[in-house]
Amino acid sequence: MSKIKSRETLSSSESGSDEEYQPKKKKMKEKNVEEEPKRKSPKKKAKTGDGPEDHMYPLSRQRFVNVREFRGKVLIDIREYYTDNSGELKPGKKGISLTVEQWEKLKDCVDDITDSVKELS
Repeated sequence: MSKIKSRETLSSSESGSDEEYQPKKKKMKEKNVEEEPKRKSPKKKAKTGDGPEDHMYPLSRQRFVNVREFRGKVLIDIREYYTDNSGELKPGKKGISLTVEQWEKLKDCVDDITDSVKELS
Protein backbone atom coordinates (compact mmCIF):
# COMPACT_ATOMS: atom_id res chain seq x y z
CA MET A 1 0.00 0.00 0.00
CA SER A 2 2.82 2.35 0.55
CA LYS A 3 3.57 2.15 -3.16
CA ILE A 4 0.03 3.16 -4.09
CA LYS A 5 0.08 5.90 -1.54
CA SER A 6 3.38 7.21 -2.84
CA ARG A 7 2.05 7.15 -6.43
CA GLU A 8 -0.95 9.17 -5.36
CA THR A 9 1.31 11.55 -3.55
CA LEU A 10 3.59 11.66 -6.56
CA SER A 11 0.78 12.34 -9.01
CA SER A 12 -0.74 15.01 -6.79
CA SER A 13 2.63 16.60 -6.24
CA GLU A 14 3.32 16.48 -9.99
CA SER A 15 0.21 18.47 -10.83
CA GLY A 16 1.06 21.07 -8.24
CA SER A 17 4.73 21.17 -9.12
CA ASP A 18 4.09 21.63 -12.85
CA GLU A 19 2.47 24.98 -12.21
CA GLU A 20 5.24 26.05 -9.89
CA TYR A 21 8.05 24.52 -11.91
CA GLN A 22 7.39 26.27 -15.22
CA PRO A 23 7.82 29.82 -13.92
CA LYS A 24 11.08 28.74 -12.30
CA LYS A 25 12.35 27.57 -15.68
CA LYS A 26 11.44 30.90 -17.22
CA LYS A 27 13.25 32.73 -14.47
CA MET A 28 16.34 30.61 -15.01
CA LYS A 29 16.26 31.30 -18.75
CA GLU A 30 15.88 35.00 -18.13
CA LYS A 31 18.90 34.94 -15.84
CA ASN A 32 20.97 33.13 -18.46
CA VAL A 33 19.96 35.64 -21.11
CA GLU A 34 20.93 38.50 -18.82
CA GLU A 35 24.29 36.95 -17.93
CA GLU A 36 25.39 36.14 -21.49
CA PRO A 37 25.69 39.73 -22.75
CA LYS A 38 27.80 40.58 -19.71
CA ARG A 39 30.25 37.83 -20.65
CA LYS A 40 30.30 38.68 -24.35
CA SER A 41 30.93 42.39 -23.98
CA PRO A 42 34.12 42.91 -21.98
CA LYS A 43 35.19 46.52 -21.71
CA LYS A 44 38.20 47.35 -23.86
CA LYS A 45 40.36 50.42 -23.58
CA ALA A 46 40.62 52.27 -26.86
CA LYS A 47 43.98 53.62 -27.95
CA THR A 48 43.90 57.15 -29.27
CA GLY A 49 46.37 58.64 -31.70
CA ASP A 50 48.88 55.80 -31.57
CA GLY A 51 47.38 53.24 -33.92
CA PRO A 52 49.38 50.90 -36.14
CA GLU A 53 48.59 53.08 -39.17
CA ASP A 54 50.55 55.94 -37.62
CA HIS A 55 53.84 54.10 -38.14
CA MET A 56 53.28 52.42 -41.52
CA TYR A 57 55.41 53.43 -44.50
CA PRO A 58 54.52 52.10 -47.97
CA LEU A 59 57.14 50.36 -50.10
CA SER A 60 54.81 49.24 -52.88
CA ARG A 61 51.12 48.52 -53.36
CA GLN A 62 50.79 45.81 -50.69
CA ARG A 63 54.17 46.04 -48.90
CA PHE A 64 54.82 48.24 -45.91
CA VAL A 65 57.42 48.98 -43.27
CA ASN A 66 55.72 49.14 -39.90
CA VAL A 67 57.31 50.24 -36.62
CA ARG A 68 55.50 48.76 -33.64
CA GLU A 69 55.92 47.67 -30.06
CA PHE A 70 55.46 44.01 -29.09
CA ARG A 71 55.96 42.68 -25.56
CA GLY A 72 57.88 45.77 -24.58
CA LYS A 73 60.26 45.64 -27.57
CA VAL A 74 60.29 47.91 -30.62
CA LEU A 75 60.12 45.94 -33.87
CA ILE A 76 60.47 47.00 -37.48
CA ASP A 77 58.27 44.88 -39.75
CA ILE A 78 58.79 44.62 -43.48
CA ARG A 79 55.68 42.77 -44.52
CA GLU A 80 53.16 42.10 -47.25
CA TYR A 81 49.58 43.03 -46.42
CA TYR A 82 46.29 41.89 -47.90
CA THR A 83 42.84 43.43 -47.96
CA ASP A 84 40.17 41.30 -46.26
CA ASN A 85 36.48 41.15 -47.20
CA SER A 86 35.64 44.16 -45.04
CA GLY A 87 38.29 46.29 -46.76
CA GLU A 88 40.80 46.37 -43.90
CA LEU A 89 44.53 45.84 -44.42
CA LYS A 90 45.74 42.74 -42.59
CA PRO A 91 49.34 41.54 -42.22
CA GLY A 92 50.17 38.52 -44.36
CA LYS A 93 52.49 35.59 -43.76
CA LYS A 94 55.32 36.94 -45.89
CA GLY A 95 57.52 39.30 -43.98
CA ILE A 96 60.18 39.79 -41.37
CA SER A 97 60.37 41.54 -38.01
CA LEU A 98 63.66 43.16 -37.08
CA THR A 99 64.74 44.25 -33.64
CA VAL A 100 66.27 47.72 -33.28
CA GLU A 101 69.77 46.17 -33.21
CA GLN A 102 69.10 44.25 -36.43
CA TRP A 103 67.66 47.40 -38.03
CA GLU A 104 70.82 49.36 -37.10
CA LYS A 105 72.98 46.60 -38.61
CA LEU A 106 70.89 46.68 -41.82
CA LYS A 107 71.30 50.47 -42.03
CA ASP A 108 75.08 50.06 -41.69
CA CYS A 109 75.05 47.64 -44.64
CA VAL A 110 72.94 49.85 -46.96
CA ASP A 111 75.95 51.25 -48.87
CA ASP A 112 77.36 47.76 -49.51
CA ILE A 113 73.94 46.47 -50.55
CA THR A 114 73.50 49.42 -52.92
CA ASP A 115 76.90 48.71 -54.51
CA SER A 116 75.97 45.03 -54.95
CA VAL A 117 72.66 45.95 -56.59
CA LYS A 118 74.43 48.32 -59.02
CA GLU A 119 77.01 45.66 -59.83
CA LEU A 120 74.36 43.03 -60.62
CA SER A 121 72.02 45.36 -62.53
